[in-house]
Amino acid sequence: MFEELHPQDILRWAFEEYGERLVVVTSFQPTGIVTLHMLSQFMDRIPVATLDTGLLFPETYALMDELEKRFNLDLHRVQPRLNVEAQADVEGDHLWARNPDRCCFLRKTVPLRNALIGYEAWITGLRRDQSDRRGSTPIVSWDQKYGLTKLCPFATWTEDMIWTYIHAYELPYNTLHDQGFPSIGCWTCTRAVKDGEDMRGGRWSNHAKTECGIHVPNHATA
Repeated sequence: MFEELHPQDILRWAFEEYGERLVVVTSFQPTGIVTLHMLSQFMDRIPVATLDTGLLFPETYALMDELEKRFNLDLHRVQPRLNVEAQADVEGDHLWARNPDRCCFLRKTVPLRNALIGYEAWITGLRRDQSDRRGSTPIVSWDQKYGLTKLCPFATWTEDMIWTYIHAYELPYNTLHDQGFPSIGCWTCTRAVKDGEDMRGGRWSNHAKTECGIHVPNHATA
């Protein structure tokens, strides 16, 4: 049934099904922006969690501030227990370069796990066209890792469809997208993509790593 539904219908169903037990998790990539715009059509105050690793681009923080005001978001900026300097004292300098799995675990996976406590469903911006790994992304599934329902309303949409929507509604977006950054994470681990690479080719480019871990079942680096 969900395969045939428009994302906005899926989002409305999720809101009606879960209400205040539903949260959007976004890093304010294009799909997340479209998600928030659609939800704003029928939600007065949208609960949103975003992972503020302390290593985001200035452009990302600026967009975050703009969208928080524009969509009247109930925004929770989820931060790790240790700031970057404190993490260096414990783990050593530049952990992201030496062991990016460990760095993502400390700055993303653990903080998100704690932030999702109390919710029964979370909305993500995963799409099947983003990478081979994401090619079979279900629209609705049980997330064993976090113990709640996981919703990917835009799983069947393409990059072109997302951008068509953004331009049609004149929505703000991260200016780094105009500089060859289709997927944007921490400044330490993100570069512009090269010709022939998929849209996530600029993430962790010096490592055999394509996911931060929050969408990988049972992925942990304790």
